[in-house]
Amino acid sequence: MTVYILVVDDEPDIETLFRQRFRHDLRSERFHMEFATSAPAALKRVAEIRDASLILILSDINMPGMSGLELLPVMRAARPDVPVIMITAYGDADTHRRAIEHGAEGLLTKPIDFGLLRKEIDTRLEHAT
Repeated sequence: MTVYILVVDDEPDIETLFRQRFRHDLRSERFHMEFATSAPAALKRVAEIRDASLILILSDINMPGMSGLELLPVMRAARPDVPVIMITAYGDADTHRRAIEHGAEGLLTKPIDFGLLRKEIDTRLEHAT
């Protein structure tokens, strides 16, 4: 089964960074990463990946238009089976609380600890198989 991780962030460099950090996993097709640069694009992609192959959504909080915190409950309603981890440059207690209240599984702060993220992805992959 092909598994997907969706990354939602309006910064164009994020896709390059993630593809570089997970290049071995992507080349070996251990999982695939999809990227959306806006909340509407993310919702469209979530609707297109209808089966259990979507194992994780990573979303930035600060985006133009619909913020990640506004996107979160819509995403959770559309795909309650898929965990969402929020990403922010501001890892204060209030942001963390609001993310959890809106249904996030967790919160990663920028710069992203890719070692921690890799462990999270490995856990999701184990549950998917």
